[in-house]
Amino acid sequence: MAKSAGSFIFNAVRGGAVGTSEALPGISGGTVALIVGLYDQLIGGAGHMVSGIKRYVTDVPRGRGRDRANEQFRQVDWSVLVPALIGMAVALLLAAVLLSPLVEEYTRYAYALFFGLVLACLWIPYTGAGRKWRAWHYLVALVVAVLAFLLTGLPGANLPTNPVFVFLGGAVAICALVLPGLSGSFILLTLGLYEPTMQAVRDADVVYLATMAIGMVTGLALFVKLLQYLLENFHHLTLVVLTGLMAGSLRALWPWQDHDRNPLPITDVPVTVAFAVLGFVVVAAAIVYEHRKKAETGVGGGAAPTRVH
Repeated sequence: MAKSAGSFIFNAVRGGAVGTSEALPGISGGTVALIVGLYDQLIGGAGHMVSGIKRYVTDVPRGRGRDRANEQFRQVDWSVLVPALIGMAVALLLAAVLLSPLVEEYTRYAYALFFGLVLACLWIPYTGAGRKWRAWHYLVALVVAVLAFLLTGLPGANLPTNPVFVFLGGAVAICALVLPGLSGSFILLTLGLYEPTMQAVRDADVVYLATMAIGMVTGLALFVKLLQYLLENFHHLTLVVLTGLMAGSLRALWPWQDHDRNPLPITDVPVTVAFAVLGFVVVAAAIVYEHRKKAETGVGGGAAPTRVH
């Protein structure tokens, strides 16, 4: 029982780290999921859940029974997924209310810290396939990085907060959860929906939040199956693209920029760089630990994305 309780808390804390990151513009939940070793479970679990629900909807009305659907649900690691999702939800709400204002006050240091985290985290998809990169892989990664760099430099829009745009905003933003390097909050900020969403959380606006949640579920159901297919059939190339995406998206975490992505004078360099180095060292230490653990046991951890079945 103690071990079970400890495992539940551990996975809830890991999920909480992902949820916290999703409340902060520019910080990618997918990247944090890689760092804490939740990426495979989130992608694989969500993919099997979507398949199970789909088979319930299509098979049961035709009298085919629930066996195929239940088989999909049995492949979900519920002992990891349930506490992680609970931790994500709780941390997301707390971060929106408590942590977001703090990051607003110390934006430069927060962005520097996560710049270092993401920079070191590039090693995970880069080596995740266990195969040597060829010249054209570097070219693909470079093209994707340039596109991500340009995307994260776009000026913010100002979409109306009617249900249609809130639904679509949620559907697009949730995709960032499964794409390392992209931040769901950053996408909402670009669409002009970040502040309305944070205000809806503070005001407990049930209608707004329910519309956003339905959009997120819809977007996740569609996108996670696509990513699962790509990881199964084009594993190495998908990791090449993710590496480029994460590298180009570092622009969103450049410490010396304002909220409209305009460059600011480079000041307070020693402290800012120290935060970036701290973030880099934390991830680098986690990667070294994971490699040593793998060498000792012959079993990999869960940090690097692998094929999802």
